[in-house]
Amino acid sequence: MPELARSHPPLHDNHVAYNVPTMRLRIGILTVLLATASAIAMLSAAELVRVEGGQIAGAVDRDVRVFKGIPYAAAPVGDLRWKPPQPLVPWSGIRSASSFGAECPQTPYGAGSVYIRPPQPQSEDCLFLNVWTAATAGETRPVFVWIHGGALTKGSGISDVRDGVPLAQQGVVVVSLNYRLGALGYLAHPELSAESPHKSSGNYGVLDQIAALAWVKKNIAAFGGDPSRVTIGGESAGSWSVNALVASPLAKGLFIRAIGQSGGRFSRTPHLTDDRGSQQPAEHLGREFAKALGAESLAALRALPAEKLAAAAIRTQEVVDGWVLPDEIRAIFAEKKHNKVSVIVGSNRDEMTSLGGAATAPNTLQDLRKRMSQQFGELAGEFETAYGVQGDAGVTDAILALGRDMTFTSHMRNWARATTAAGQQAYLYFFTHTPPHPRALELKAFHASEIPYVFNVVPSPDPREAGFVYTDIDRTLAAAMSQYWVNFISTGDPNGQGLATWQPYSPQTEPYLEFGSSIRAGNHLLMRELDFLEKALARRP
Repeated sequence: MPELARSHPPLHDNHVAYNVPTMRLRIGILTVLLATASAIAMLSAAELVRVEGGQIAGAVDRDVRVFKGIPYAAAPVGDLRWKPPQPLVPWSGIRSASSFGAECPQTPYGAGSVYIRPPQPQSEDCLFLNVWTAATAGETRPVFVWIHGGALTKGSGISDVRDGVPLAQQGVVVVSLNYRLGALGYLAHPELSAESPHKSSGNYGVLDQIAALAWVKKNIAAFGGDPSRVTIGGESAGSWSVNALVASPLAKGLFIRAIGQSGGRFSRTPHLTDDRGSQQPAEHLGREFAKALGAESLAALRALPAEKLAAAAIRTQEVVDGWVLPDEIRAIFAEKKHNKVSVIVGSNRDEMTSLGGAATAPNTLQDLRKRMSQQFGELAGEFETAYGVQGDAGVTDAILALGRDMTFTSHMRNWARATTAAGQQAYLYFFTHTPPHPRALELKAFHASEIPYVFNVVPSPDPREAGFVYTDIDRTLAAAMSQYWVNFISTGDPNGQGLATWQPYSPQTEPYLEFGSSIRAGNHLLMRELDFLEKALARRP
């Protein structure tokens, strides 16, 4: 740059008449040079990083280096739609990593949902991840890879992790990722299975997650992360995904610990081609899906706009395909064939308040008894005892609690039990704190309300949280929860100085930690309710 500047005459020359056009040209050149120098200085501050594909430059936020929108696989478009993620295409020069990549195609939450968020750019070219790191040269910090929720149909790597800076400041390298959603991520179809060398289809979202973890293993050292100390975590559908990854042989060796928040797959997993009672074959459902869209062939499906596919209704769930999942997830755990990792698992007290649970509740005790008789047969009376139903006033609470336990809490206990039975440690929790949501009296400790506390982002500038009035209780809880998580990610043990003791799970005493307005230890979480459910569900085919 200095030589380039000296190649031009000085701006003032006593022997040359003043020439306005020449002066403007020289000023313009100097402006460009100064802008270039400024850009180089900014890149230097962000510390250029070389990853698979080329060089990237991020930004610095509160002394944490942040790299956004890093591609980890080729764009799954055209002929790559409904194929396993392919190697990414290298780029030349320096790729900016200062803004998030596009979200995968999806439809927004409905009006009135607490999960509504500002719309983000969407594209089928969406296989990006983000990194937050405060590691300095030569460090190897533990890594936390977060998988977002959203029923496998919504969300992205930024919908849960609005701000990875606090956890990075607490000593871990944070990674969040996008994966294909809805039909684009979970469609099984006979023609897709036929073209696959594994005769498999339907688990593209899981394969994206595995590809992102493989990217982390190869590249995270460039950000000061330790590829041998990777913990995966997620909430809701992200926790389903973590559960599936722990079960999948394809994910072996990509992580050493796992965190599941409100989501497990210990009920039936649909099969690709077999009819398993209440679960229709995934390929059959895929064929019906294509027919409803007027697509008579795979080529016609691939020609449909991504927006149309995202908007179409389809069951989104991992599939027993013989490759990604060789058997039902619950069977893989029961036979101890899963990846042997320690876990933190848990759920929230009021999961269903934000998921429409109250809208489906009967109005009277008589109506409740009719429904429970249909659902549980001769065990219907035991339901009333287990859930403490006393009169019409308790009907809604009983239905909300039943939905919570069938959908979330029982799965988390099963996950803790299966982990312990296989010789690893499990730490069970129950989140009961009511965040200062404007609808707090209605929602209480609702589904996903623990996430800001785990990431220590209270208070948060997120516009969805307008009207929140956080207190010292919230900030104290967030500091403690995030530290438990960081300790576990770092060492496999969440305990640490100044924290209430969290005992590992055992089937005899069933210890758990309650995260409420205070943190306290307990035993036998919801034992009466969960034991009833276990008995009732065991009678099903």
